[in-house]
Amino acid sequence: MSNGGTITFLFTDVEGSTKLWEEHPDAMRQAVMRHDELAQEFVSRHHGRILKSKLEGDSIFAIFPVATDAIAAAVEIQRAIANEPWPEDIAIRVRMALHTGDAQLRDEDYYGPSVNRCARLRAIAHGGQIIISLATEELARDNLPEGVSLDDMGMHRLRDLTRPEQVFQVFADGLRVDFPPLKSLDVLPNNLPQQVTSFIGREKEIAEVKQLLNTTRLLTLTGSGGAGKTRLSLQVAADLLDRYEDGVWFVELAPLSDPGLVHQAIASALGVREEAGRAISQTLTEHLKGKEVLLVIDNCEHLLHAVAQVCEHLLRTCPHVRFLTSSREGLNIMGETTYRVPSLSMPDPKKVPSPERLSEYESVRLFIERAQAAQPGFEVTTQNSAALAQLCVRLDGIPLAIELAAARVRALSVDQINERLDDRFRLLTGGSRTALPRQQTLRALIDWSYDLLTPQEQTLLRRLSVFAGGWTLEAAEAVCADPD
Repeated sequence: MSNGGTITFLFTDVEGSTKLWEEHPDAMRQAVMRHDELAQEFVSRHHGRILKSKLEGDSIFAIFPVATDAIAAAVEIQRAIANEPWPEDIAIRVRMALHTGDAQLRDEDYYGPSVNRCARLRAIAHGGQIIISLATEELARDNLPEGVSLDDMGMHRLRDLTRPEQVFQVFADGLRVDFPPLKSLDVLPNNLPQQVTSFIGREKEIAEVKQLLNTTRLLTLTGSGGAGKTRLSLQVAADLLDRYEDGVWFVELAPLSDPGLVHQAIASALGVREEAGRAISQTLTEHLKGKEVLLVIDNCEHLLHAVAQVCEHLLRTCPHVRFLTSSREGLNIMGETTYRVPSLSMPDPKKVPSPERLSEYESVRLFIERAQAAQPGFEVTTQNSAALAQLCVRLDGIPLAIELAAARVRALSVDQINERLDDRFRLLTGGSRTALPRQQTLRALIDWSYDLLTPQEQTLLRRLSVFAGGWTLEAAEAVCADPD
């Protein structure tokens, strides 16, 4: 188990713990200590190990070499929790998920798609429930612990994973058996598009955006073209599905050119139909009054004024509606909070780590995964690691640019791609044929951004281009200003 390989993972957490911590902090402190003691006792008894580095307050991340041992430990922990005399007003209900797969061990911690899948499984379970993946079921079905059985709950789409999962519920004496439907993408109200590629990194940004959405009703993700604003907003939205009773709804504005159609686009996403004799704006407002929804409005930059007007009106008239918008610049209305999406983390090209540690950087991981999709035999070696590190830095950690570069490994080595980046506008082409035209080449992406600027802004940008490595306000005023 110490060298990675095939492992059964057990992820748990306490349902509704945030509210319990806020209302009963002292009692929760004692309860979580007891919860941890019970988990440690039964995980150890069944030959597992809890990884302290993965603990998130009241959650557990444990690993087992044998799937049936993991199931037995989960059952015993749930029984102990159900029978424990918890403090008054503290109802500890733990949701659990198990998945078996390969994982990479690094610095006494486990990483990889199998770990992510187990975490996504946990997110759809309910307190008191144990669910397992098909991989775990196949290993355990013929040797289940005594008194334990499994119920096939069918296929479920998991947040941010391209492949749905066949899910099984664990039944055992002394455990609750009746639960609401699993909180998967198939059940919770939403229209979020299914992603066909994996989401890389951004753990810090996801946590920060979620925190901001707790304190503001309008959050705008800003950043350069190709920075990953859309994908980050979709990831956050998927993570928050169970927080909004009336759903999370994605509104794509990129195809629109008429500002007058913004209301219609939002209404269409929500399934709201026009009514005879009423403006669609009035129908939409009436529909959203009293509704608890998150509206994810994407690609606002070319319709800023119209989107700002719609959001401001709905903020005033629909008190339970929240907005997560993405745009090259903020909407600039009262109540808005902006969050600039940074580049992906990049290595220092002057101190290139080993090929194994290079993948710790988000930009490198993105290149590797997209390159392997284009050329399945691609791998990072001591020969190409320095060029790969330099490539990610030269592309400023911009996700779209990195994806376009990774697609070139079909015909070029990493060194050859890096050498040709001086002509990056000609090299970085060949994006998805079904993507927006401005996302198929780097030049089109820059052209789209440039064309959105006013003539005065375009003049200023051209003059600023004489600077290398940034500038001070005083230097910009001296070089760029003129009487007009």
